[in-house]
Amino acid sequence: MTGGSIRGAAAAAALLFGLSSSAGATPVGLTAPEGKPDAIVDLRTAGGARLVRGAWRYSNASIVEVDFNAAGADMRPSGSPIRTHDVEPKAGAADFDDSAWKVLDPTTLEGRRSTGRVAFNWYRVNVTVPEKVGAFDPTGATLVFEIVVDDYAEVWVDGQLPRPLGQSGGPLVAGFNVPNRVVLGRDVRPGQQFQIAVFGINGPLSDPPANYIWIRSATLKFYQLEPLPGVGEVVRLDPALDRIIPAGARIEKMAEGFTFGEGPVWDPAGALLLSDPNENTIYRWTEDGGVTVFRANSGYSGADIGQYRQPGSNGLTFDPEGRLTIAEHGNHRISRLERNGVLTVLADSYQGKRLNSPNDLVYRSDGTLYFTDPPFGLPEFFDDPRKELPYSGVFSWRDGRLRLEASDLVGPNGVAFSPDEKFLYVTNWDTAKKVVMRYPVEPDGSLGAGEVFFDMTSAPGEEALDGIKVDQAGNLYVSGPGGAWIISPEARHLGTIEAPELPANFAWGDADGRTLYMTARTGLYRIRTAIPGIRPAMAS
Repeated sequence: MTGGSIRGAAAAAALLFGLSSSAGATPVGLTAPEGKPDAIVDLRTAGGARLVRGAWRYSNASIVEVDFNAAGADMRPSGSPIRTHDVEPKAGAADFDDSAWKVLDPTTLEGRRSTGRVAFNWYRVNVTVPEKVGAFDPTGATLVFEIVVDDYAEVWVDGQLPRPLGQSGGPLVAGFNVPNRVVLGRDVRPGQQFQIAVFGINGPLSDPPANYIWIRSATLKFYQLEPLPGVGEVVRLDPALDRIIPAGARIEKMAEGFTFGEGPVWDPAGALLLSDPNENTIYRWTEDGGVTVFRANSGYSGADIGQYRQPGSNGLTFDPEGRLTIAEHGNHRISRLERNGVLTVLADSYQGKRLNSPNDLVYRSDGTLYFTDPPFGLPEFFDDPRKELPYSGVFSWRDGRLRLEASDLVGPNGVAFSPDEKFLYVTNWDTAKKVVMRYPVEPDGSLGAGEVFFDMTSAPGEEALDGIKVDQAGNLYVSGPGGAWIISPEARHLGTIEAPELPANFAWGDADGRTLYMTARTGLYRIRTAIPGIRPAMAS
């Protein structure tokens, strides 16, 4: 099964430059809008700069030698003292004092500046949302800053330069003379202020050109976005569901083009990470940047990868220290991505036999990791010659010790804790036994005998049970036949979220944890809930 390219929900249209207002349709979507805006302020004009009370200030930047340390055994700068290079001034901070810098006439931004060849510089400007842009009222709009620097740029907003793995463009280098597009704010209000610092770079750096740095274009674009249209439906079977999924809550489609979206987890930095095991890739989705590649070859890089249906990573989560932990199908292992980029293998075998294909995983608050290990990542599943363990297990891992906790399910799949961590829920992908199991968790972290918590075996369809998440009130969200089943802590089926595609797994996202993100076969969906979900507990 193959899919098209990853793309956001909004359709791109031709860019519009100049100062204008449009009464036509606005773009739909939550990535940085790229269609026709409702109004534009050209910051290269005196009128545009005056409208937003913006004054451009300028300074060259220089490469300087500084003291540093070589990489140590920990791969951090803990080794012997060395000399290296840095850039001065560091003018990205919101409170940086640029009062002594040269003030630029905005009509001269196309003037060639810096020293040429290997060269860097800074442009700084404060902007204020005006009362009107032509006839357009910007109240409630999404405001995008777009700049094209010849040749590269980095954009700081209010002293921040986000740099998550997988970021392409936006505030970071987008490419050779490619527009940098940064969302300054959503639901903006007149009088709201933003401080912008643009670091200009002459390039290519490996072949310094005989030219200088200059600004090709610089605009503020206002978009009065309409909400995304709802898709699918919420089937309500019990009035209690209204206290969980409010009446009127809509399922929204956020992205598409995956071949099998799986294993999502919300990064507190404001992004959703998700696996596509078929494509052997971890993707990163943000409202402002859409979908980018976070990690290629996420689960396997062997020469025989063509034999695998799902060689890549599946479940993702964060440990208490905020390190991404990955269930790697093709590599038969659980790994952890350290902050310095090194991948640490936590577990790949049990009693001398390789794990099957770790599927989903969850940490207990004390740092104990639990994961499921069915053979679904192997090319021939249960009959694959690579399969060494005679069962599909539920394992725990802590401080290097791997322990088999349960082996009573044919296809243990999703895994999640109850809010008090007294129980571990495990779903079973087995069309003959579509059940959610509940295992008591002992004080030492071991699991007691499991019992069937909820049975969906009589539900029609070929689907069994996949991912599972739990909210803070103890309600379960289970990928089952036909959609996401919402089951109360008392094991009552309250209703089903029926997205256009069957969700494979879920993650609680956004700042308040009340948005349920659902990865499906080809799409990414979400719905707002009244109760926040249980997310990985990370130390602040």
